[in-house]
Amino acid sequence: MYYKSIDFSKYSSIKVGQIEEVLILEKGDAVPSGRYLISGANNLLVSPAPPPLMMLGKDFATIELERDILTIGTAMPTGRVVSFARKHDVKGFEFFAKLPGTVGGMLAMNAGVKSYEIFNILHRIQIDGKWIPKEEIAYGYRYAELPGIATAAEFKIKKGFDQKLLEELVALRSNQPKEPSAGSAFKNPPGDHAGRLIEAVGLKGRRERGMAWSEVHANFLVNLGNGTFEEADRLLKLAKERVYEAFGLSLKEEIKVL
Repeated sequence: MYYKSIDFSKYSSIKVGQIEEVLILEKGDAVPSGRYLISGANNLLVSPAPPPLMMLGKDFATIELERDILTIGTAMPTGRVVSFARKHDVKGFEFFAKLPGTVGGMLAMNAGVKSYEIFNILHRIQIDGKWIPKEEIAYGYRYAELPGIATAAEFKIKKGFDQKLLEELVALRSNQPKEPSAGSAFKNPPGDHAGRLIEAVGLKGRRERGMAWSEVHANFLVNLGNGTFEEADRLLKLAKERVYEAFGLSLKEEIKVL
């Protein structure tokens, strides 16, 4: 293991944060306690005082196909999984193209697009060195209760990569803002959409200096330039307060605030 200085104002997708010393784990390392595991920082909002951080190194960015089992290390970027699936004519991973980050980050939040979610195609996960069937893990819409550090995942695959489906899912990005963001800020409440609720309470486009609720999609918190954690935090709290006052609904963050 070793430490790496990471500037989250450049590394995170929302471009907010500061330089932090992050512990990088390599294969064979004992996992320390008291540290928060991060991956590609595509859904992170890092505060000025985050908990001690760690991440998996390149040793865990692996992918191997043997008969009908695809084994992927959790540090593997989603884009490389899509390329592998296309090359080997594997179906089921087309929606990865819509989701930046790593396989580990997807597992941690059961990431997905519409009806496509990673737990739908998952067979089992290697956690703290032990393989655990997905049926033994509590999971649901945008959450998974992983009982430790996930280092690899197995998928039972089928042939037939669907390029048309990939293109349809990628086209959904047309309604997403171009500015730096961390993806959807809030989970959709049952039977509704967080973006609709935020827009309904008059916050679409609401700006707090360098941060704003997007004019394109109200559930995207975007960085307009030199945005800060404090500005983002105020907008998140304002949306939760307004939506609760108007609809009696408590919005739950999809973005991870550290």
